[in-house]
Amino acid sequence: MIFHVTLEPDEDGWIVAECPALPGCVSQGRDEKEALENIKEAITAWLWAEDQKALIAIPPKPGRCPIVVSV
Repeated sequence: MIFHVTLEPDEDGWIVAECPALPGCVSQGRDEKEALENIKEAITAWLWAEDQKALIAIPPKPGRCPIVVSV
Protein backbone atom coordinates (compact mmCIF):
# COMPACT_ATOMS: atom_id res chain seq x y z
CA MET A 1 0.00 0.00 0.00
CA ILE A 2 1.07 3.57 -0.54
CA PHE A 3 0.50 6.37 1.96
CA HIS A 4 1.36 10.04 1.74
CA VAL A 5 3.19 11.45 4.75
CA THR A 6 4.28 14.91 5.78
CA LEU A 7 7.64 15.78 7.32
CA GLU A 8 8.06 18.89 9.42
CA PRO A 9 10.88 19.99 11.72
CA ASP A 10 9.87 20.75 15.30
CA GLU A 11 11.35 23.35 17.64
CA ASP A 12 13.81 20.80 19.10
CA GLY A 13 15.28 19.92 15.71
CA TRP A 14 13.51 16.56 15.38
CA ILE A 15 11.59 15.70 12.20
CA VAL A 16 7.90 14.97 12.81
CA ALA A 17 6.26 12.57 10.35
CA GLU A 18 2.50 12.32 10.02
CA CYS A 19 0.19 10.21 7.85
CA PRO A 20 -2.90 12.38 7.30
CA ALA A 21 -4.96 9.46 5.94
CA LEU A 22 -4.68 7.68 9.30
CA PRO A 23 -5.88 9.95 12.13
CA GLY A 24 -3.39 10.10 14.97
CA CYS A 25 -0.66 8.27 13.07
CA VAL A 26 2.39 10.38 13.92
CA SER A 27 6.04 9.61 14.58
CA GLN A 28 9.38 11.38 14.61
CA GLY A 29 13.08 10.92 14.06
CA ARG A 30 16.37 12.70 14.55
CA ASP A 31 16.62 13.09 10.78
CA GLU A 32 14.44 12.55 7.72
CA LYS A 33 15.61 8.95 7.20
CA GLU A 34 14.82 7.95 10.78
CA ALA A 35 11.47 9.77 10.70
CA LEU A 36 10.46 7.87 7.54
CA GLU A 37 11.51 4.53 9.05
CA ASN A 38 9.53 5.31 12.20
CA ILE A 39 6.37 6.44 10.39
CA LYS A 40 6.39 3.18 8.41
CA GLU A 41 6.36 1.29 11.72
CA ALA A 42 3.62 3.60 13.02
CA ILE A 43 1.48 3.00 9.92
CA THR A 44 1.86 -0.77 10.31
CA ALA A 45 0.90 -0.57 14.00
CA TRP A 46 -2.06 1.74 13.25
CA LEU A 47 -3.44 -0.64 10.61
CA TRP A 48 -2.94 -3.66 12.89
CA ALA A 49 -4.80 -1.94 15.75
CA GLU A 50 -7.71 -1.00 13.48
CA ASP A 51 -7.89 -4.58 12.22
CA GLN A 52 -8.01 -5.88 15.79
CA LYS A 53 -10.84 -3.48 16.64
CA ALA A 54 -12.78 -4.65 13.57
CA LEU A 55 -12.19 -8.32 14.44
CA ILE A 56 -13.58 -7.83 17.94
CA ALA A 57 -16.63 -6.06 16.47
CA ILE A 58 -17.55 -9.01 14.21
CA PRO A 59 -20.24 -11.03 15.98
CA PRO A 60 -19.68 -14.79 15.77
CA LYS A 61 -22.01 -16.64 13.40
CA PRO A 62 -22.11 -20.32 12.53
CA GLY A 63 -20.34 -20.96 9.25
CA ARG A 64 -18.52 -17.60 9.23
CA CYS A 65 -14.78 -17.71 9.70
CA PRO A 66 -12.51 -14.64 9.55
CA ILE A 67 -9.78 -14.96 6.93
CA VAL A 68 -6.57 -12.93 6.80
CA VAL A 69 -5.81 -11.27 3.44
CA SER A 70 -2.48 -9.61 2.72
CA VAL A 71 -2.33 -6.58 0.42
